[in-house]
Amino acid sequence: MPFDYKKEYKEFYVPPQNPTIVTVPPINYIAVRGEGDPNEEDGEYKQAIGLLYGIAYTIKMSKKSSRQIEGYFDYIVPPLEGFWWQDKLKGIDYAHKENFKWISLIRLPDFVTKMDLEWAVREATQKKKLDFSKVEFLTYDEGLCVQCMHIGSYDDEPETVKLMHEYMEQQGYSIDIAENRFHHEIYLSDARKVAPEKLKTVIRHPIK
Repeated sequence: MPFDYKKEYKEFYVPPQNPTIVTVPPINYIAVRGEGDPNEEDGEYKQAIGLLYGIAYTIKMSKKSSRQIEGYFDYIVPPLEGFWWQDKLKGIDYAHKENFKWISLIRLPDFVTKMDLEWAVREATQKKKLDFSKVEFLTYDEGLCVQCMHIGSYDDEPETVKLMHEYMEQQGYSIDIAENRFHHEIYLSDARKVAPEKLKTVIRHPIK
């Protein structure tokens, strides 16, 4: 059976619908940075997702290529994630999505090195005739956070965030969104196939 990160690390990918405190260890990702409204048709965000999945599956299918990655094991590609922020704001203003800055990410298995990613970028560029140079190797040490499973539309996230912050304060913590600590979302549903009211999204905020 392929290794499934969602099942093996349920504390990070399947939290309850009530807020919890979690410490997230350093994780390696493939990442693409950008800005603007994620809902824009053929916009930068949707292009970034295409680049990420192109590289994610090039690495996953490397077992059938000329490059045999040391330590490779079969796995299910982890879900899409995103770091989101807006300049001069500590939270998120959902009414002005055009001001978003973001880093879109997909978790990498630990056996994947920067050299393996560089190979995957070259391989995907050659095979798909697209420019994958925006895809980077990112190690992120998220640390102490409050998180919650949000079920419903992305536009309804403020209600869940409010519950998270109330719980955090009750436990003696304060929000720590800063230059390198972000509003974090993990997308467990495909928004193209799932009704908005049934979308499952992990929301995570850094705390101190």
